[in-house]
Amino acid sequence: MEWSVYIVLCSDNSLYTGISTDVQRRFLQHQAGKGAKYFRRCQPSRIVFAEAGHSRGSAAQREAEIKRMARSDKLKLIAGIE
Repeated sequence: MEWSVYIVLCSDNSLYTGISTDVQRRFLQHQAGKGAKYFRRCQPSRIVFAEAGHSRGSAAQREAEIKRMARSDKLKLIAGIE
């Protein structure tokens, strides 16, 4: 099964990073208020980054790597500058 890492831009301009086998389905779940507690404080606006082709383990590792990045580095990743 192929996993993806994704970043969602939120209504408060924050960035949420997650993993899923179906990014669009997961985004719709976030919009419906299901799943991540993070979205209790803000609304997900749109998917701004997705990276496919991972195993479950490599997706989790990449997610952790992205979460450790500074916001400026995440914005570079989103822009494709990284």
